[in-house]
Amino acid sequence: MANDVYSPTTVSDPKSSFFLGSGSQFLDKVRFPLKVSEVLLSLVAFALEESVSSCSSCHSLYFFEFVSCTAFLFTALLLILLATTLHSKVGLSCWPKVDFFYTAAIAVLLLLSSIMFASGNDGTSVETVAVVFGFLAMAAFCADLVFFLKVNGNPLRRQATPTTNGGPAPPEAEKLNGAP
Repeated sequence: MANDVYSPTTVSDPKSSFFLGSGSQFLDKVRFPLKVSEVLLSLVAFALEESVSSCSSCHSLYFFEFVSCTAFLFTALLLILLATTLHSKVGLSCWPKVDFFYTAAIAVLLLLSSIMFASGNDGTSVETVAVVFGFLAMAAFCADLVFFLKVNGNPLRRQATPTTNGGPAPPEAEKLNGAP
């Protein structure tokens, strides 16, 4: 009889889990590993760039450092937000747009910084491998964009529903007794 009283409160609810991973509403089984690979590839590119001991023209090195570090840190933050329930605490309702435009911007920046670093480095093996990982990270971001568009479509073409104070718009009040 005691089990009947406590059984409804002790049943686990898989939807209430903190870590959602690929079960998140924003990351599916393809995009979750892509986001993880973006984090790892940009981290490796950044770490390799940091191991460059000297440079003759350092501007491209510094730009590559900035972009690869930014890609690592912000993609890790985005992954944590989208793969957990923390995204609901931030107060944004446009996560797909944030994800899409952030991923597109980082892909372009990685392409530019990798090209600049490839053309402006001293040709050491560490620099060459760092450039390769920069291009691999850029390819992962591009693949993520392709899968995003396949699954979700263009985020700019969606019709937004009117909202008030972050919630759905209330229905219009009916006119009573034919009054205007």
